[in-house]
Amino acid sequence: MGLLAALGLVAAMLVTGVPRLANGYADRGLHADVDRLPHLVRDVSIAVEQFPLDSPDATVGRADLDRLADALPQPLPTLVQRRWYAAWLDESKLTATGAAPPMDGGATKQVGVRAQTGVEEAAVLTDGRWPRTETDQPAELAVSTAVAETLSLRPGTQLRLTGSRGVAQAQVVGVFEPRDPDDPVWDDLTLALSPVVPVADGEPYLAGAVTDWAGIDAVSAASGALSMYGWRYRVDEQRLDTSMLEAVTTAVAETRRTEWLPRSKTHTSLDFALARFAEQMRVVQALLAIVLAGLVASLLGLILLAARLTVRRRRDELALLRARGASLATIGLRTLAEAAPVQPVAVLLGWLVGTRMPGRSDGAPWAVLALAVLTTAVVPLLAMHSQRRVGLVAGRADLTRQRPSARRLTVEASVLVLAVLGVVLLRRRGLDAAGGVDAYLSSVPVLVAVAAALVAIRLLPWPLRLAGRLTRRARGALLFLGVARAGRGAPVALGPLAVLIVAVSTGVFGGVITTTVAAARDRAATLTVPADAWLTGYAFAPDAADALTAVPGVRAVARVWVESNRRLLSEAGPGAKALGQARVLVVDGPAFADVVARSGVDIDVPAALRAAARGDGPVPAVVSAKVAADLDGAAVADVQGRLYEFHVAGVADDFPGVGLGVDRFVVLPWQALPEYEFTPIIPNRYLIAGDDVDQARLLEVADEAQRRRQSAVLGVEVTRAQVPAAVQTWRAYREGLERTGANEVLTLAFTASAAGGTALAVLAVGFAVLADAAGRGRMLSRLRTLGLSAAHGRRLLVYELVPLVVVAAVTGAVVGVVLPRMLGPALGLSAFAPGVPIRDHLDPLVVGGVLATVVLGLMAGLLAENLANRRMRLGEVLRLGEES
Repeated sequence: MGLLAALGLVAAMLVTGVPRLANGYADRGLHADVDRLPHLVRDVSIAVEQFPLDSPDATVGRADLDRLADALPQPLPTLVQRRWYAAWLDESKLTATGAAPPMDGGATKQVGVRAQTGVEEAAVLTDGRWPRTETDQPAELAVSTAVAETLSLRPGTQLRLTGSRGVAQAQVVGVFEPRDPDDPVWDDLTLALSPVVPVADGEPYLAGAVTDWAGIDAVSAASGALSMYGWRYRVDEQRLDTSMLEAVTTAVAETRRTEWLPRSKTHTSLDFALARFAEQMRVVQALLAIVLAGLVASLLGLILLAARLTVRRRRDELALLRARGASLATIGLRTLAEAAPVQPVAVLLGWLVGTRMPGRSDGAPWAVLALAVLTTAVVPLLAMHSQRRVGLVAGRADLTRQRPSARRLTVEASVLVLAVLGVVLLRRRGLDAAGGVDAYLSSVPVLVAVAAALVAIRLLPWPLRLAGRLTRRARGALLFLGVARAGRGAPVALGPLAVLIVAVSTGVFGGVITTTVAAARDRAATLTVPADAWLTGYAFAPDAADALTAVPGVRAVARVWVESNRRLLSEAGPGAKALGQARVLVVDGPAFADVVARSGVDIDVPAALRAAARGDGPVPAVVSAKVAADLDGAAVADVQGRLYEFHVAGVADDFPGVGLGVDRFVVLPWQALPEYEFTPIIPNRYLIAGDDVDQARLLEVADEAQRRRQSAVLGVEVTRAQVPAAVQTWRAYREGLERTGANEVLTLAFTASAAGGTALAVLAVGFAVLADAAGRGRMLSRLRTLGLSAAHGRRLLVYELVPLVVVAAVTGAVVGVVLPRMLGPALGLSAFAPGVPIRDHLDPLVVGGVLATVVLGLMAGLLAENLANRRMRLGEVLRLGEES
């Protein structure tokens, strides 16, 4: 009864705590994913050109800010956290000139003007004041410190803003700094904080300025540029949870289809992002259901075995009651009265512990109620079933019937048929059922494990009988006795064997899936960041490699140039045939191989790229299959405006550094391409090998190299890089894959499968020992009278358990390894490693875990045996009336 209570407690805690943890992890992943979305995707923005119609007053639209928010489809109004109204003139519509010399010469200055709520509260003035445009006066502007330094502006500077139909007068009256550059209020004011400096002749400066509502009206009226008006609403990710995904997705889609104002457009892609997350959630919920089904099935098997053992040990008591005239109902009520005060309380305690887990519960705890009923009623039901016929002669409990009944054969055949049918349906339909998680399909792996256990139970006695015949000739009786007892297949031993197979298969299944997803993520990280670090920028000085190598922690660097949508031609002449576009990657082959080797990433650099040297003919190249299909011999690739002829030296499905999901690419060896002193190939990325790289110093050196390159192109000294360099490490990218989407729920599922499967497997072995403790105690007492020592008794137990445990572990391991291959794409694992194919991967640690389970099982059996022997006093179990 105590064992039943413990199992009920654990089961209730499992079915309550794991879903709560899963919901908590899923909500946290949803919050993180939404928080990382760009504002153009995440926010709901309504924009209209020249609103109000033919009205010069931009302030009229402020009254609609709250009205439009309240009119959004439910539940969006309750989810809106912040809101902004803005009026603006795009930088492409206005060209700025001024009286100051820096504004009159050099490249063109295109300056956008914007008025927006919340700007003054999110900034600090460093000079001057905020704009307050008066009637018939120049529009007043405020600029950031970065714009002021780039365009040499200060309070009092007069500007002329030229539009399509006129010139507007403006004056800079203030300079500000943002309190927090990452505040969402600045999302549409990127150019106001970070102006773009040209890096090539003919490119303009791009900048932004802030004005007030009257300033927008004045500039729009004088320049002829049409102003835009918009209302932006930010969804608070902390108010979202996974139970709202469908409702919010539908509401956002309806919002995008609605014309809120005449000629207005709604911009958002939040519904697509939520749909992608929901797709991952459907997959991970199905996988979690598989794991929970395996663990719950193992627990239910142990509960049934514990109940059966309870009835078996009270067989004589129940038979005596029946002989004295007790009815089946009387026996059921008697045992129910004993279970009712204990089992529901244990299940309730497990439920209380489970509810303390962080997370969110889903609905009523029906599974807990079912567990309370099961654990309470299982012993009375089995007791009544066992006493349907009154028997006065006790049979041997260590032997099973040689011929199983037709009813049992029918049940076993039905399980086999259901398992096979489930595998077929699962491969055709997948786990992602439209109506939610399909209970039958989610239990298919458990049915397969149960079917394998039934087959193993049927086949196990044959090799054990053969082994028994061979051990008859062995020296000593211990090995023969152990194998003989294992071969007899007592029901209490075969039951734990089936539970052990299901538990081991669940744990191995989780381990194989975990290592498969981990291997795919490792590959994705390697293809994205093919070294310890990946430095990206716009254009670095040709001599930047030496400065980067001098950064503390850097051991080697390799220059890289990569760009998308480059032309491919059949030849370099005027009659060249266009072969489409592709992403072109230029790498220094020897340096690339050196960085890869020093970084320790799993990349095999093709020999054609490593050994290529400068010559007169086409250079060797590695291309994708789609590019290779379009080529007929040599071809020409566009690299920074110059055409380089190449021939195909290798075809690959992917290549490190090209990016994930790119199916058209060409990789050229840098060292084989002809370069000239005044027109070298300019790198825009660097591969870096090194440990504990000083990233701050690395970015300083990289931006200095970019600044020198821009200064050389423009012919004037540039104070800062146009596009600040960024560094991405392999480790950070790999860790990021674990924190995106529903990956934490996936990790929880497979952690629960590995840990729970191992624990239940060990418990099943211990149960097998305890189940027949009385019979083994009688045997040991008899053998001790013949000189058996305590050490020999433990060895005898090992001989008895090894065949059962090894067979169960091997069978469960085979089922756990085969299931991912058998189910294939039905598992939907590609959602957790996008851009790379999912290949089954069996880590040696999984095999080691199975072996460790066998050892732990044997140790648990020995511990259970010692505890049972101490309680039973082996010297007295042969006395009459003390057999149990």
